[in-house]
Amino acid sequence: MSYFLPPLPYSYNALEPFYDERTMRIHHTKHHQNYVNNTNTILENTTFSSLSIEELISIFSEIILDNKIALQNNAGGHINHILFWKGLKTNTLLTGDLKKEIEKQFGSIEIFKQKFEEASLNHVGSGWIWLVKQNNNLSIVSTKNQDNPLMGIEISGTYGTPILCLDVWEHAYYLKYENRRLDYVRSFWNVVNWEEASDRLQK
Repeated sequence: MSYFLPPLPYSYNALEPFYDERTMRIHHTKHHQNYVNNTNTILENTTFSSLSIEELISIFSEIILDNKIALQNNAGGHINHILFWKGLKTNTLLTGDLKKEIEKQFGSIEIFKQKFEEASLNHVGSGWIWLVKQNNNLSIVSTKNQDNPLMGIEISGTYGTPILCLDVWEHAYYLKYENRRLDYVRSFWNVVNWEEASDRLQK
């Protein structure tokens, strides 16, 4: 099985003015495509090449390869961006069970957003900020580079089922926001696909 770059479920300018068209186009067609290409090269002629990206990530702790770190960064980059793109959309509302769970775990939606922003600012270097479901609780966690919570705590330092995620690599925001990561993070609230996040919680 060769992985491929999935098309975005919207146009490159659909998230304007919050996420600009130029960044989205480069992020998707250059950065994400590079992770796909590298993953295919690493897995060529291995026993893992027939697995879906979800299956591959779910057994990552069991994989034995000389270049496993390279696979971790590239396969992780592929699945992380799939989740990220699907998790973006304008004009959706936080409602239902997800809203109730966030309020239950964090006290209010505003407190949740503050804690998510704090985690984003406190993360040093490249990585991701996640809202995950750990057992029956929602938690905000971060991972370095292209690690994914589904890889397990031994590899990613955390665990859980992703509900929503934010890319805090500089390539995700530097063309528009330069070094102003907080502005980028706060813009995220305007483009979160709460419908997708709610579906992930239900699953």
